Amino acid sequence: MPETSGDVLRQLREALLAKAHDEGFVAAGIADAATDPLRTDRLADWLGEGRHATMQWMEDRADQRAAPQVLWPEARRVIALGMSYAPHADPLALAACPDRARISVYAQGRDYHDVVKKALKRLARWLVEEAGRAGLEAGVKVFVDTAPVMEKPLGEAAGIGWQGKHSNMVSRAHGSWLFLGSIYTTLDLPVDDAHADRCGSCRRCLDACPTDAFPAPRTVDAGRCISYLTIEHKGPIPEEFRAALGNRIYGCDDCLAVCPWNSFASAAAANRAFLPSAELVAPRLDELMALDDAGFRALFSGSPIKRIGRDRFVRNCLYAAGNSGDAALLPQVEALRGDPDPAVAEAADWAAARLGG
Repeated sequence: MPETSGDVLRQLREALLAKAHDEGFVAAGIADAATDPLRTDRLADWLGEGRHATMQWMEDRADQRAAPQVLWPEARRVIALGMSYAPHADPLALAACPDRARISVYAQGRDYHDVVKKALKRLARWLVEEAGRAGLEAGVKVFVDTAPVMEKPLGEAAGIGWQGKHSNMVSRAHGSWLFLGSIYTTLDLPVDDAHADRCGSCRRCLDACPTDAFPAPRTVDAGRCISYLTIEHKGPIPEEFRAALGNRIYGCDDCLAVCPWNSFASAAAANRAFLPSAELVAPRLDELMALDDAGFRALFSGSPIKRIGRDRFVRNCLYAAGNSGDAALLPQVEALRGDPDPAVAEAADWAAARLGG
């Protein structure tokens, strides 16, 4: 009995999922690229409430973000993929070491944009070639974070996990530690069932937030989120949030780290590219504050941290110094009070006052 096109697509799907695993993706699923009214409405509500703070780029391309087929009308399916970066150590351990800086787990290794995108491109090329061998023509486009793609709700629709109350993807096998990427394709591959919500009555992530950035479950007020404040926000961080930063200088893992589903996550499943650099596991605040532009670029070459630049980075370090209570940091803080960057100089003034300078 000859194979039908449906049989070919089912076989191609199974081969695709196996190949995705070979490329380092621990989670893979397929969703329809058609518009989802619920997803569209949630995005519109979030933007309408101004929860995106100064991230104007989210508003500018909201129509493309809400619906894959607006971004690419020919798309029929979204292949959602996840790569693990599960940590070996407790991300919250450095909270008790105020002279050290806390860097989000995801930024301690190589830049995920590069690692995930290269794997996506290899997988997409393979899909085009395999489809061609089966007599099918496949169009593909790959996306990692920087494009107007709603990776998390699409991942939920593709069955690789669900959006937890902290709004991030949660996997039963890999917890909250997944980098997401997607391949849009013109192929009518069989789709997966959407993943059920497994958060139940748990609210540990909501209660763990140091700045109370969750006005409701699955809703983040970016303007209050430490990850936004230390990475996206330009200029001085509002004083009301500075003490809550503690010694966090790039991102925040608190809501992710307390998720009970992380008990099933294994660091052995993490891509080795994301193993932490020795210099970034527990860096000294005094050494980080001493970085000039050249030193900053050298230390963070190949790291996602590089994109925020020396000034914003040192600004964050000064807030951490001010929160440390360690007067031994005062000379380094004082040296930055005349920094050419106004936000750095202002942060140094604030930190010096906190340390008794």
